[in-house]
Order: sequence, then C-alpha cells, then structure tokens
Amino acid sequence: MIRAITTFGYLGLLRPAPGTWGSAAAVALGLGIDRFLGFPALVVATLGVTALGFWACGQALRDRPGEDPSEIVIDEVAGQWLALLFPAAAFWARGVEDWAVVAYPGWIAAFVFFRLFDIWKPWLVGRADRRHDAAGVMLDDLWAGLFAGLAVMVSAGVAHGVLMQ
Repeated sequence: MIRAITTFGYLGLLRPAPGTWGSAAAVALGLGIDRFLGFPALVVATLGVTALGFWACGQALRDRPGEDPSEIVIDEVAGQWLALLFPAAAFWARGVEDWAVVAYPGWIAAFVFFRLFDIWKPWLVGRADRRHDAAGVMLDDLWAGLFAGLAVMVSAGVAHGVLMQ
C-alpha cells in the first residue's frame, strides 16, 4: 500500500521522467476536483495528499536514509496541487466556475512553473532537497509549488495588467 501511495497509483513507475508524469496526472486530477467538487475540495485534497505524502514517504524511506527515488511522485502531486491553488483561488474568488477551460494558461503556467522550480531547485527548494531525508522529499516540492503559484500570479498580473493596456 505504501508503494501505491508514494508512486501515486504506480504512475511513478512510468518512464521517462516519472516526476513529469506525476505532475501531469496531478494537474488533470486537480482540475477535475476543482471543476466537479469545487475549490474548497481542492484545498482539502491538497492538505490531505500533503499529510499522506509525509507519512508515506516516512514509511517508505524509513530504512533508506538519504534516498529520494524517482518513482516517488506523491511529492509532485502535493506540490503541483499547491501551485494550482493559486489560480483556482483567484477564479473562485471571482465566481468563475469553469476556469480550467476558459483560462487554460493558468493551469498550464502552474504545470510549467512547477516543473521548472522542481528541476532547477533554486533557494529554499534546493535547501529542502539537500536535507536528504523523507521530509525533504516532500518539502522541496512544496516549496516548488509555492514558488510556481506565485509565479503564475505574477505572470497573470503582467499579462493582464501590462500587456492588455
């Protein structure tokens, strides 16, 4: 069961680039949660998958200190959903129900920025990754998700504020 959780239903076993597969699946599922269950459900799901990820990574890596196997992608799901929360919250606050269809650059930007920060590992992302423990496996992706969400909002501000004038 731990392996099914950490690989997010075995998606982490796909090659090449299991982290990208996990992120892509997270975007699709996150958009579905937001569309059919609403923004509050996406918040609850993000908190739930984050808690589950910390627990499952702790269990999976208990006897393997310092490892961050590429097949573990539950961290990508948590980070990607965190990044998606930013545009989802902005549209939810404005009463836009189906933002994934009418505002597709928001979720595409969340995906691209998340993958960029997850691979590049700047500043706090890299610091968390260098912890070399189970918590670090989750934390680097949560920092990447936070930075990606902020980058989406800044990009939207530039696109809609500066470019639209």
